[in-house]
Amino acid sequence: MNRRSFLHSATGAAALGLAGCLGDGGGTDATDTRATEPSPATASPTDENSQTTSPTASPTATPDGPSGVYVQSFRETMVMPGTKTAGDYRFALLIAVPHRFWTVTLAERSVTPIRDGDDVHLMATVWDPATGTVLPDSNLSVEIARDGELVSQEVIYPMLSQRMGFHYGANFGLEGDGTYTARLSVGGVSARTTGAFADRFGDGETAEIKFEWSKQVREQLKTEQLDAAGKRGALAPMEMGELPQPLAAEPADLPGTVHGTGRSDDAKLVATHLSADAASRFTDGDPYLAISARTPFNRLVLPAMGLSATVARGGETVFEGQLRRTLDPDLGYHYGAAVPEAPQSDDEITVSVDTPPQLARHEGYERAFLQMEPATITA
Repeated sequence: MNRRSFLHSATGAAALGLAGCLGDGGGTDATDTRATEPSPATASPTDENSQTTSPTASPTATPDGPSGVYVQSFRETMVMPGTKTAGDYRFALLIAVPHRFWTVTLAERSVTPIRDGDDVHLMATVWDPATGTVLPDSNLSVEIARDGELVSQEVIYPMLSQRMGFHYGANFGLEGDGTYTARLSVGGVSARTTGAFADRFGDGETAEIKFEWSKQVREQLKTEQLDAAGKRGALAPMEMGELPQPLAAEPADLPGTVHGTGRSDDAKLVATHLSADAASRFTDGDPYLAISARTPFNRLVLPAMGLSATVARGGETVFEGQLRRTLDPDLGYHYGAAVPEAPQSDDEITVSVDTPPQLARHEGYERAFLQMEPATITA
């Protein structure tokens, strides 16, 4: 895998490179056709006085069918102006060219086009600096100021992209070249927190990170078009220095007894259970059923879902109930519930998606994880 990176000499902001191979990150099954790595292409030039042009302004790729994950049509660099710790949280600010993206309300998606005046796609990631765990389920807002004057203020979207995984982002207009301050404010994590995460991430925090907007920065925001655009597959997540990748564990590395993986509109749903003794942080003396949801390529965590499950044995239901969104140091972000009995061999665990991931999607994910049928896993 070739890796290129760029440095902004004036501000010290790192530009994260175009490189990053296609592949599954260890999560592909035999039905997935892996795309091959395209040859490097020359990045599009940027004129000092023109608005940076997004590679996603006009769709150039479609998946093989009405749904599913496909290789996005481009790859870009991102400038990371800096990181900062506040309270229990560490923040990172990144900028790229403006992006077309899709917002989701229940199972309906709506495109957000690039508008006149959009200069940057601003992104933020929030994580636990002690463990490197990315923290979903926490609203994030941003204020952009210049010389003490407010330029823009809004809640930015929880998002899913192939290169960043889960993050927060939106397109923003700026007011010419200069130094800006992004004031990032995160609310407490709404998911249940357990284990070493219990009683943490309940309070909000704010961090301020400065960034430059200039010809030198714009010249770093490069893109390349991909020959593999539209094929079955996904770009590998970008390696981003200290920024952790929001990955789910390999099934074999999940704690407890792993029963298998179900599939629903391209999401992989891995079922495991912990015995009553091992589940004391989750239950009052009962076993614990957990579902770890991830993308079909690269094992990116799929948060912000509503899941329920049934466990059937010999045609009789032994458990039926909602699964609670939970953040745990060992199980990671998952959906779980106490069950009266641990699943046994040949039990059928059926996972129903009551609400698909309420995440905005970048290109390549907008046709997946929406029409989600129940998935059955045989223990």
